Amino acid sequence: MYMDPIADLICKIKNANRAKLPYIKIQTSSLTTNILKIMQEEGYILGFEQKIFKAKTKNGKKQFTYVKLKYKNRIPVINGIKQISKPGLRIYQEAKKIPKVLNGLGIAIISTNQGIITDKLARKNNVGGEIIAYLW
Repeated sequence: MYMDPIADLICKIKNANRAKLPYIKIQTSSLTTNILKIMQEEGYILGFEQKIFKAKTKNGKKQFTYVKLKYKNRIPVINGIKQISKPGLRIYQEAKKIPKVLNGLGIAIISTNQGIITDKLARKNNVGGEIIAYLW
């Protein structure tokens, strides 16, 4: 069965924010690592750390990432996060038509040929791509 790592990350962040958990644990992939780097650079999370565990798999090891969530006066910094492009329906936009999230207060995470970047950087570099998620 196929698991969508982006949907898993978004769902766990939403649930952890509702429960006011200090961190979440997700399975590591290069896509989620790049998304977490952007979230850390933009100030939405405190940080993340990757750890390898022994598990009953073919190679005997599984890698997980611990994400430390950020709160201000016990209120989550991430007010909302929404997955836009899904495995069944990919959403692509050219550079001129990339939307602004909440009039520029939020960010859009975009997968381009230059890597995974924010909407502001995509407009600056004049590159379009697949819109992964909105974050505010």
